[in-house]
Amino acid sequence: MEALTWIGLTALLIALPFYYPRWRLRRVLAQPLPAEAQAILQRNIPVYRRMAPDLQQQLQRMVVQFLHQKKFIGCEGLEVSDEMAVTIAGQACLLLLNRPSKVYPALHTILVYPSAFVAQRAEIGPGGVVTPGHHSMLGESWDDGRVILSWDDVISGPGRGHNVVLHEFAHQLDSESGRANGAPYLGNPASYREWSEVLERDFHNLRHSAMYRQHSVMDHYGATNPAEFFAVATETFFEKPYQMAEHHAELYAEFLKYYRVDPRAWMAPPPPPPEPAYGWESSWSH
Repeated sequence: MEALTWIGLTALLIALPFYYPRWRLRRVLAQPLPAEAQAILQRNIPVYRRMAPDLQQQLQRMVVQFLHQKKFIGCEGLEVSDEMAVTIAGQACLLLLNRPSKVYPALHTILVYPSAFVAQRAEIGPGGVVTPGHHSMLGESWDDGRVILSWDDVISGPGRGHNVVLHEFAHQLDSESGRANGAPYLGNPASYREWSEVLERDFHNLRHSAMYRQHSVMDHYGATNPAEFFAVATETFFEKPYQMAEHHAELYAEFLKYYRVDPRAWMAPPPPPPEPAYGWESSWSH
């Protein structure tokens, strides 16, 4: 009898690390997102106010899970407030709506700087000479479970065409397929063929635009490599959906399938460009 008791206790101790986190998560998810946090989403995520109620509820539930599972660390003396944490969680979870995925399972820590931060990067010069370099950064995503963000840019980006949170968390999604290469996990191997054709073509078009400094809906930083292209295209999809759908229709269609939402439903279309003024019209009017 004593042996059976020890076997039972041993089995319980082995199973506890697996089941206890799930039990805690179920308890956390049983509670709604507090009203104060919902007000932060309303205030700091412009599209939230125009989302359908079911999407708002999805987002709230994922924010609850995000805040429960991820650790926020302030850098350079910054104290991470509830407003900062909820805002970052809400923007990050926009990428997960309607998708049967976990809430960034590989991510465990978000480091937040007050503003742009300096990162050291080795630079390879002519002849393979490596020299240390310093770069001002708005955000970074690491495959070891960390995301680094500048709070000034988190709060100033949404609704203005750029979004550092969407950019860095797109890298997190990209890494879920094994490595960040512009091809996130698509679920169906057959989907990669069309994805690759469309993204490779638009990536090379963006590189051409960047080389000749031509205007583009997408930031030229996306021409750096396929991983940055996916992250920049994600920003554009959520921040400038009408322009992306007009100028990159097939790319937009691929992102509709991947993200399973249409951000055009959350914002008014941009005003039409002004009619060009011709000199001969003004001269004839006098």
